[in-house]
Amino acid sequence: MAQSLPKLLTFAEFVEWLPENNGKRYELHDGIIVERPQPTGKHEKVIGFLAGEITVEYKRWQLP
Repeated sequence: MAQSLPKLLTFAEFVEWLPENNGKRYELHDGIIVERPQPTGKHEKVIGFLAGEITVEYKRWQLP
């Protein structure tokens, strides 16, 4: 019995496949789609802080 290898996707194919607003996160690793959990706890707080700091800086520099 032979097992076929999964088809590896390009980034363009991944973007075309990516479902919108389904509440799940996906990443493309070496051509394979991987479902990822939502960030929680401290991880989420760090990302929120960094996003705020980056926003302040690009507004200060008047960048688009």
